[in-house]
Amino acid sequence: MSKPKFVQPSLTFTQELKARINEYFEKNNIAKTGNWNLYSKAIILIVAVIAIYAALVFFKVGGIAGWSLCVLLGFVAAGIGFNIMHDGGHGSFSENKVMNKLASYSLDVLGASSFMWNMKHNVIHHTYTNIEGVDDDISAEPFIRMCKSQPYYKMHRYQHIYIWPLYSILYLFWVFVLDFKKYFSNKIGPIEISPMSTKDHLFFWGTKLVYLFTFIGFPMYQVGIIAWVIGFFTFVLTTGVVISIVFQLAHTVEETEMVLAEGTPPKVEDEWTKHQIKTTANFATHNKIINWFTGGLNFQVEHHLFPRISHIHYPAISKIIKEVCVKYDVKYNEYKYMYKAIGSHIRHLKSMGSGLVPKF
Repeated sequence: MSKPKFVQPSLTFTQELKARINEYFEKNNIAKTGNWNLYSKAIILIVAVIAIYAALVFFKVGGIAGWSLCVLLGFVAAGIGFNIMHDGGHGSFSENKVMNKLASYSLDVLGASSFMWNMKHNVIHHTYTNIEGVDDDISAEPFIRMCKSQPYYKMHRYQHIYIWPLYSILYLFWVFVLDFKKYFSNKIGPIEISPMSTKDHLFFWGTKLVYLFTFIGFPMYQVGIIAWVIGFFTFVLTTGVVISIVFQLAHTVEETEMVLAEGTPPKVEDEWTKHQIKTTANFATHNKIINWFTGGLNFQVEHHLFPRISHIHYPAISKIIKEVCVKYDVKYNEYKYMYKAIGSHIRHLKSMGSGLVPKF
């Protein structure tokens, strides 16, 4: 499939949206990037991951305390991805480009490739959100059926049940399978990735080796194979569940649209701005703990419209975006509580697993 095209934007809606957001930052004389609210959070998360790693590997904390620290490590690793890596990868962590690059490299430290993530997330997902056959984030065939164009199998009747153990291995699968699949195929879904320089190739393999040493080889040497197996898999499975839930609540719930681009070349019958709003949902935006931990990924509408604005500013600009959506009669998807978003995700999976296609 060639890259889909969007219809020309409605100048009134798109321009007013951008103008009012720009006015907010100019009027308050603040930068669109992160501030000390973000930097202090980054320091807390980095210190936490170092302290937990040291306790487990150097001080060899074991038993229930050690297992609990491995669970906590899983949450902290996810938090680093949500807050530091994500903003850095979008260039919104800091006004300093070097700081953004370093922040994005936190993903490589945790085993996944920031180069592949940039192509998959920034270039493809943010451009072609929920477009069937293009957005790799809604493609988990044959195990999960997320949209109507994907093949239906009888096992999908139970996907809302067996999805949870699959979600738990996402991080492990990402690090050891998906990155290499992209690397050797030179594709993400139907779209070719940008050519990698010699530096990119060396960095890809070098950081993978560093991860193997840091999280597998050295810890195994320090604490023994059995303790390492229990600790490592507790850590990675926890991380997998956490990141999967947060990712899925953004786009695969009942309220968000799945879009099939048709024609030659394929065309989306909507402008890009409205497409982003229709295919995205927020959740639990008034919960301060969830806001802090998820790095604003519960403000997905704001993030998809303005990915180069740090998540620190999402609560403020969400009010502006809602007002503009109401004015132009554009539906703004939001779940007040996280459990309601999870329930909607489960119902969406059940619907896709029934063979029915209520959306489109």
